[in-house]
Amino acid sequence: MKIRIKGNSLRYRLTKTDVARFLADGYLEEAIDFGMQMLTYAIQQNHLNNLSALFENNKITLFMPEIMANEWLQSDRVGFDYCENGLHLLIEKDFKCLDNVAEDQSDNYPNPLVKIQW
Repeated sequence: MKIRIKGNSLRYRLTKTDVARFLADGYLEEAIDFGMQMLTYAIQQNHLNNLSALFENNKITLFMPEIMANEWLQSDRVGFDYCENGLHLLIEKDFKCLDNVAEDQSDNYPNPLVKIQW
């Protein structure tokens, strides 16, 4: 799972394994160790109608309605977004990059922009 923060926007990207674990457990968490402090970021299923987020005790939690999570698994839908009080929230499947990168992308979703060669 990756996060991207830019301005008042928060984006979560999940690999195939991340999505499967999240849908099975209803929760997924990772952390960044800064030495003296940790930043934890998580995604949690809930029963509300829209995405929402909370930042508390050095932890960012993105809440995703269970109905959205189930639709996400059972469809080709890339993701969901929602704007809450000026905060733009986005969760999406992580696609393989079109450029060569050093990062392991073996668990990423196939990029739909890759041209099929016959």
